[in-house]
Amino acid sequence: MRDTRESRLLLVLLVAIAFALITVDIRGGESSPLDGARSAAAAVFGPVENGVASAVDPVGNAIAAVRDSGDRSDKLTELERQNAQLKQELGSKDATRARAKELDKLLKTAATGQYRVKAAQVIAIGAAQGFSWTVTIDAGSGDGIERDMTVLNGDGLVGRVTTVGPSTSTVLLACDPDFTVGTRLEKTSELGFATGQGNRAMRVQLLNGKSDVRNGDRLVTFGSSADKPFVPGVPVGKVVKVTPSSGNLTKTIEVQPFVAFTQLDVVGIVVQAPRKDPRDAVLPAKPTPAPTVTVTVTPSTEPSDGTTNGTGGNN
Repeated sequence: MRDTRESRLLLVLLVAIAFALITVDIRGGESSPLDGARSAAAAVFGPVENGVASAVDPVGNAIAAVRDSGDRSDKLTELERQNAQLKQELGSKDATRARAKELDKLLKTAATGQYRVKAAQVIAIGAAQGFSWTVTIDAGSGDGIERDMTVLNGDGLVGRVTTVGPSTSTVLLACDPDFTVGTRLEKTSELGFATGQGNRAMRVQLLNGKSDVRNGDRLVTFGSSADKPFVPGVPVGKVVKVTPSSGNLTKTIEVQPFVAFTQLDVVGIVVQAPRKDPRDAVLPAKPTPAPTVTVTVTPSTEPSDGTTNGTGGNN
């Protein structure tokens, strides 16, 4: 529009009309004569306002998210901490149950053999000297532990004590190549000497080359003078291989130990030997073999020509 005198007069007139309408609307309140016009304008321009608001809302939400991100991060960190704590508690409960089970089995073995034992836990593997198969336990001279005491668990012979400190001791495991123990075969009482072979089965040299030995036969410790380093009757293992003697004075067999040396946890140190040799009493009872069922097939009595016997038929 061109800036002329007429346009200026029109602008002034429109402004005057606008002020007049505003005055009438304010004075009219809820019964204003302009209420209908205002409603119509709201119906027309309302959707446009909502669209603009929708476009602006994500920006506001993003600003709010940034403002609250610190609180959310703290909550997430707290939840992660609680989750880790729950996992640790569950793991400790599982470990406690497993340890209690091992202790219960140890006490039953000790009670059967009449061994007085001091329970201890394996806290380290290996020793400072050499590469021998040893473990460190959390019991020492302060607990009445002495050198050359027998160490066992719920399954059988673990080893013997070699060094003793005030609160810890070192145990040489039965699987160590420097470990040797006198053994006795179950029932037959054949004597021998078992030597560790690391991860492999123990090697046992039987004194009687003509002894009758079979796979599955079990051995226990023979015992030592004054019960050191070994008390009698502790389960050692079962025979897994017999080497023919070939006329030799001795017979060599291989024995799989009852103890899993890589899974040791709770052990018992025999601080007092039994008054009487328990012999085979500590060995677990052998499982009862399943009964053999024999099925007998009755031969058929039908004739070989394909006809059937009987009285039925047409005459």
